[in-house]
Amino acid sequence: MTATPATSGGLPTATTLPMADLLAPGLFESVPFGVALMRPDYSIARANPRFERLFGEWRGRKCYDVCKNRSDPCDVCKARQVFATGQPQVADETGLDRQGALCHYVVHLMPLPDKDGGISHVLEVITDVTETRFFKRLHDILFERVPCYVTILDQDLRIVRANEKFRETFGTSQGGHCYQTYKRRDEPCEDCPAAMTFLDGVERVSTQVGINQKGEETHYIVTAAPLSRGPGEVAHVIEIASDITELKKLEKEKLDAERLAAVGQTVAGLAHTIKNMLMGLEGGMYMVDSGLKRNNSQRINQGWDMLQRNFNKTVSLVKDFLSFAKGRLPDLKPTDPNLLAGGIVELYRDAAAKQGVLLLLDASPEVSACPLDPDGVEACLTNLVSNAIDAAMTREDGRGQVTVRTRQDEEALTFEVEDNGCGLEWEVKQKVFTTFFTTKAGKGTGLGLLTTRKIVQEHGGAITVASETGAGAIFRIRLPLARLNEMAAAAERRRVTAPDDTGTGKG
Repeated sequence: MTATPATSGGLPTATTLPMADLLAPGLFESVPFGVALMRPDYSIARANPRFERLFGEWRGRKCYDVCKNRSDPCDVCKARQVFATGQPQVADETGLDRQGALCHYVVHLMPLPDKDGGISHVLEVITDVTETRFFKRLHDILFERVPCYVTILDQDLRIVRANEKFRETFGTSQGGHCYQTYKRRDEPCEDCPAAMTFLDGVERVSTQVGINQKGEETHYIVTAAPLSRGPGEVAHVIEIASDITELKKLEKEKLDAERLAAVGQTVAGLAHTIKNMLMGLEGGMYMVDSGLKRNNSQRINQGWDMLQRNFNKTVSLVKDFLSFAKGRLPDLKPTDPNLLAGGIVELYRDAAAKQGVLLLLDASPEVSACPLDPDGVEACLTNLVSNAIDAAMTREDGRGQVTVRTRQDEEALTFEVEDNGCGLEWEVKQKVFTTFFTTKAGKGTGLGLLTTRKIVQEHGGAITVASETGAGAIFRIRLPLARLNEMAAAAERRRVTAPDDTGTGKG
């Protein structure tokens, strides 16, 4: 008699083949699963080599003895149900292998009818999942214990799963939107790396600032990578983030330490310079005093000139020193770098021309507005352009030229000031950003480039110089866009959360 065919998990649960064909040695022995044929009394009538390799000797033994080392049938026996109902069953079982070690397997049980329509045997098809369970357990341990934040997001940016470190830092999160849990926002972030990865399937890395359970800022670098079902379809995105909050604190402490150390070094140089200026003032006063006593107008004029020069140098030095020593956060606002650089060029163009120097602007059209402290950046460019004009004036052929450039790529905004002057020797390049160093002899205070470097560092950027003797110099300011946006966002949060003058707490 023929049974009705059915399927379960891709395997047949009943068969239309006569038993003789099903149990043909070629088919039975080569099936890529453990297969056993069981009688109604639970004794094993036949088993293939894969079954024997997993459970050992089976001849003359009951299935519960072979598979589980039991002396009596299992309390819940799926084979009993198949014999009773004639319906196939699937079970997830735990047993003991031939070495007595715990093993996990999935068993499909199928009724084999006899010619009278009864169930003469049950066919068991066994798939060993011990190794699969083992690796799943390792995966779960790795996912939970990895020392960074790990989340899996669906296409609605909801957190499907999050690991232990994430939950400890940001709280219970499953089912919530990532922007709510990470940042306490009510809507998605404008620059969400996960959302962009869902759109194009491209892995992304970005620096983000979140709010932990204590309401504190948490800085982290996050990598968003696609988890795909197939080509062109991103089912989920996994985000792996490393906490860099302590690194940010150390970075700030390092900048503060550098600034304070530079102030200390400058004080020593300042004392020496002021001593020289006081000597100049003392000399001027002597000339004026002696000229008055002798009624010598020429001597009076010479002394007055000395007093004016040294007084102006003292005022300039004190202003530069106060500008450098004053620590402050940049006042960031959306600024067009090209307009900023163009304004500096226009300001200095006529003065440069009178010195025989051609001042040019090379502004890239790819540069867009970004958060900057316009006054601070203007001070930097003013220092660099002024120095570059002085350097270009040293050319003997009178063809001095200074070019101010702006450039922008995906990572950073760059300002360049290039001159074709005499260039810098190696020793000078090593000192050019150090405290109280100047190449202008009596004309400079030595704080211009130091102040410029301080302002650039306050923007999270860096300033470098490329120069060879006789080949001019390029001073380059590079400001990372991610850092600028991060600082602007932090400033906006401070503004919103700061109490107003009325005491209402509204920003």
